[in-house]
Amino acid sequence: MIVIRNARVLTSSGIEETSVVIDGDTVAAVGAEPEANGHQVIEAPGAWLGPGLVDLHVHLRDPGQTWKEDMVTGAKAAAAGGYTALVAMPNTEPPIDDRVTATAVAERAAGIEDVEIVTSGALTKGRSGEELADFDGMYDAGIRIFSDDGDSVPTAGLLSRAMAYLLDLPGALVAEHAEDRSVAGTGQLHEGAVASRLGLAGLPSLAEELVVARDLLLAATTGTRLHIQHVSTVGSLDLIRRAREEGVEVTCEVTPHHLALEETAVEGLDTNFKMYPPLRGRDDRTALIAALRDGTVDVVATDHAPHTTAEKEVPFEEAPRGVIGLETAAAVVSSKALGKDPELFFERMSIAPARIAGLSRHGRAVEKGSPANLVLFDPDRRWVPAGFASKSSNSPFVGMELTGRVLMTIREGKITYEGGSG
Repeated sequence: MIVIRNARVLTSSGIEETSVVIDGDTVAAVGAEPEANGHQVIEAPGAWLGPGLVDLHVHLRDPGQTWKEDMVTGAKAAAAGGYTALVAMPNTEPPIDDRVTATAVAERAAGIEDVEIVTSGALTKGRSGEELADFDGMYDAGIRIFSDDGDSVPTAGLLSRAMAYLLDLPGALVAEHAEDRSVAGTGQLHEGAVASRLGLAGLPSLAEELVVARDLLLAATTGTRLHIQHVSTVGSLDLIRRAREEGVEVTCEVTPHHLALEETAVEGLDTNFKMYPPLRGRDDRTALIAALRDGTVDVVATDHAPHTTAEKEVPFEEAPRGVIGLETAAAVVSSKALGKDPELFFERMSIAPARIAGLSRHGRAVEKGSPANLVLFDPDRRWVPAGFASKSSNSPFVGMELTGRVLMTIREGKITYEGGSG
């Protein structure tokens, strides 16, 4: 039995300073405490206790690139970041695009204890953008989120067919990586003042916004649920707002790094600041923070994208896109975007992503009988990221002082991470 005392707890009535008792995989009591007889007691004054964090967008590189990350190390990184559930992307080698691959990955994921891992499936075979993937087979294997993440579906006709097909599969969701490659070209960073000074090809906002506009129109036509991944521009936000006003069922996500950083961070050509979408301008960053607060942006998703040091230690133009984010996300989001608002923090980091992914044992207020999938977070603890539980260390926040630290993560009543002292 675990007793957490004097925390600020997200209950069904809001935030309450109280104690929580965990017995087995369930919250046994909120408020009342058992007599002390060997139970593990954790004093947590000022810390936030709420549902474990849920990430809709991670790359675990399994199968095919497990030298960068695998399910075991990805799960440990997730637990260190306060996560109890992850949605892994299907751009693996081979891609997750049929019943056999989806079943094999699901069986491996079922053996992971630190975090619940669910996988998404590709929209097209081989993620080639030419032919629809095996939706029925993947759906039977438990997949509900479908994405060619890393690429957009290139033609409106093919995506429309995918949406129409998935509309008949209850709970299915289309998640799109918005990038028109014909517009993006060889862009390396945001098309703006920094790209001009450095003499590098820029990635225009239009490359994202064209795909967002197309996909919203298709979702309106087919009636399919649509999720826009890693939104990064003012224009994309405006399109999403208008679509919602017109009744389109669309959700979207933003990454922690787009909330905390902007294009000037790339001035030194440090490849740990090279990601997709690229870091945008100040107006975009400000708009993303406001949209996260007002609900235009539904969730924060890390787009955790591990790469080895050797892969990143090359000229900027040659480096792969992507940064890790699981272990720093809670601190970045709370301190750089949402402030000292635990209810909004848990809504964007846990409740909404669990709802979108259909994860019924996650994202729930802490009350008697609720699943013991929880995170204890100190919003005032200062720390500097150095080593990581992830196999990779390509974080833009290495060496940067952050405020806010995960103290403990509990999955199904078992402590999967306990730390936060450094």
